[in-house]
Amino acid sequence: MTLAPPDTEYATSTRHQRRWATLGVLSLSLVLIGMDTTVLNTAIPTMQRDLGATASELQWIIDAYTLAFAGLLLTAGAWGDKYGRKLALAAGLIVFAAASVWGAMANDPTTVIAARTVMGMGGALIMPSTLSILIDVFRDPKERKRAIGVWAAMAGIGIAGGPAVGGWLLEHFWWGSALMINVPIAGAALLLGFWLVPESRDRTAPRLDLVGAALSCAGLVALVWALIEAPARGWTNGVTLGAVAASLAILAGFVLWERRHPHPMLPVEFFLNRRFSVPAISITLVFFAMMGAAFFLSVYLQTVLGYTPLEAGLRILPLAIGLVIGGPAAMAVAQWVGEKWPTVFGLALLAVSFWIFTGTTVGSGYAPRGLTATIVMGFGMAFAMGPATESVMGAVPRAKAGVGSAVNDTVRQVGGALGVAVLISVLNSVYSAQVDDAAAQLPAEAAHAAGDSIQGAYAAAGELPAEPAAALVHAADAAFVDAMTTTTAVAGIVVLVGALVALLWLPNHARDEQA
Repeated sequence: MTLAPPDTEYATSTRHQRRWATLGVLSLSLVLIGMDTTVLNTAIPTMQRDLGATASELQWIIDAYTLAFAGLLLTAGAWGDKYGRKLALAAGLIVFAAASVWGAMANDPTTVIAARTVMGMGGALIMPSTLSILIDVFRDPKERKRAIGVWAAMAGIGIAGGPAVGGWLLEHFWWGSALMINVPIAGAALLLGFWLVPESRDRTAPRLDLVGAALSCAGLVALVWALIEAPARGWTNGVTLGAVAASLAILAGFVLWERRHPHPMLPVEFFLNRRFSVPAISITLVFFAMMGAAFFLSVYLQTVLGYTPLEAGLRILPLAIGLVIGGPAAMAVAQWVGEKWPTVFGLALLAVSFWIFTGTTVGSGYAPRGLTATIVMGFGMAFAMGPATESVMGAVPRAKAGVGSAVNDTVRQVGGALGVAVLISVLNSVYSAQVDDAAAQLPAEAAHAAGDSIQGAYAAAGELPAEPAAALVHAADAAFVDAMTTTTAVAGIVVLVGALVALLWLPNHARDEQA
């Protein structure tokens, strides 16, 4: 394990003096990754028209990135620990920018899917590098807490700002601009990083565990693929169950291999430390709720309330208010009382935001209910994510910061995929049950389209006379809002369970393993 230099030596080093500027570069890289998670969603209708993409191809334009990103995170984190975290960050930025250009210039969906896969590979190198570099340059525990608060806020700001950026780009440029926007951001982070980001690595790390890397990639890809496909295929479908079983078997093999390997890529004993495992569960549940909410909130704003992509994006942007203010505030509280209570409070606050949404009706509009819930959601995410991330990273040695960061990022991706799969399944089930009666008198094809989604109902209404069309649209809006409020109640219950888990088992103050 690489030890930190003595405090007096480190305090006078360039690495220490530039630490806040380094955080600025890392934050820029985080905004890039967060924004890419949501910016392309606003371009989907335009891409469908311009590229002639099928519904399945559109889904894989989004999902190919998630699969590659989630599958490679653990391996990328271990690679950065061994060969250099700055090198991993720079390589990831170059790959991400180049693949963004490739995708933006594509003329067919297959090429865009391939480009998005490569972007996911780049993102897997970037994300764990940012947090592991932060851990290396912020040696003082109090300063590290503040820096992680900024890190958590910037990660969320990119996600919250993506829809607004995407909406603005689509109003002024072509769909590919939603990918091209990555290039100047990645370029700026790359150039500033060469100057401001120091290199760090575990100089005693053995050769990379290739078997462990292969097992982790295969297991995570199979798991995330199953979660992505479950809403469409059905949770009891043979293919879905087979993929889940395969993923669990492969990941069990990974655990057994890592336990017996003399130099494991991921020491599984980390998970026996409640300061590591319990906040990892909390982060999973935050992204479970957030990514599911991001989907139905976007549909609600654009379809039921009739906002343009830009107008809808601007109404999601207040989420960033809670993140910007809540991130540093959460870590300031953690300085005084430890990570447990801010994490519990953040999860409880997130549940409150969903409770506010459960009172939505077709006539509610956006403000004040939607605005209030969105801001509260931002505060809840900030208070849950920052302290939980600090707890995870404080539980691993600095030499394993890349792997620790990769675990932190992996549970985000798995939680997000699980949230979309479960919450959207609930949403679709309730919606279909509610709208079926209204669509019963329609022709079979129109009834099927209306029962499949609210967008399908609107399309079917466009083919009907004015009076039945208006009745169908009203029924679809009411069914969707009812389904949304049911889904938010489920999400609220899930994060409340997470708050209870943190309350019961997350240590309040624990020994810091950073060395």
